[in-house]
Amino acid sequence: MPAVTVDDILLLPRISEPDPAVAQDRPVLAVTTAPSGYEGEGFPVRRAFAGVDLRALDPFIHMDQMGEVNYAPGEPKGTAWHPHRGFETVTYMIDGTFRHQDSNGGGGLITNGDTQWMTAGGGILHIEEPPEDLVMTGGLFHGFQLWVNLPARLKMTGPRYQDIRAGQVALLSSPDGGALVRVIAGEVAGHRGPGVTHTPITLLHATLEPGAQLRLPWRADFNALGYVLAGSGTVGPGRQPVRTGQLAAFGPGDVITVTANRRADGPSQGLDILVLGGEPIGEPVAAYGPFVMNTRDELVQAFQDYQAGRLGSIPAEPHPGHDVL
Repeated sequence: MPAVTVDDILLLPRISEPDPAVAQDRPVLAVTTAPSGYEGEGFPVRRAFAGVDLRALDPFIHMDQMGEVNYAPGEPKGTAWHPHRGFETVTYMIDGTFRHQDSNGGGGLITNGDTQWMTAGGGILHIEEPPEDLVMTGGLFHGFQLWVNLPARLKMTGPRYQDIRAGQVALLSSPDGGALVRVIAGEVAGHRGPGVTHTPITLLHATLEPGAQLRLPWRADFNALGYVLAGSGTVGPGRQPVRTGQLAAFGPGDVITVTANRRADGPSQGLDILVLGGEPIGEPVAAYGPFVMNTRDELVQAFQDYQAGRLGSIPAEPHPGHDVL
């Protein structure tokens, strides 16, 4: 699981240890296990938020862990062209390569620690697929896609695409150097990630060495979730056990505690965890398929607009041997 690594973690800025006299550890409200399924043309996913009340997720809607799978030649799969409206998609690649293209002109390759942040807003069409060379050779594929809701006043905002390279993320370490923290969006201990968000959120990927503990300062007005990408450990002051494919939902407080087990119980030697949270929007959610709106009437309108071609058009593909005007 390479994502972004460093040669000497001790040279990174340190996350200060929260003051135990005033810091309030967030308790663990629930731990759920993500069921497995398939997405798009048939690539395997874990449904990270399955069975979790939307009120505990707000402002998030949906998250899939894509893979981890080692494809044979000819096996890599993606999605067909499809629409979105009313939210933002965040795709983070840990291993492998994915190609994005959308009807607003955004797109490119993301690989090993890169993130693409697409604001669907009022409507967009896009496609996500492995590049041709990866289809030919096969290889490791692992990442996740997160859906971030937009408030009613921004549902119809203009589409936007952000290409966040692995080298742009803010890199931090725990006080003892036992944990590497990659801040993709939002702020941790005064250090900001590169992602620009309409809805205030924080998103990070932490890697803990066996036995290491990470105590993250966390905004008290944000919710807090932790999803284990690999390995095992404990979360919260009660040391609730968690392992690969499990999501922990935290209660109120301003510190998140994560600890890696001292002994590995799988291929991962430590613990890799996504920690995310945001300012709850607190509005009704009407979601169906690729659209996330506030009312059923708005969903019906989204489908009608898509069918009428008002969410964009699929760009023409140039053909070798022909002039492109």
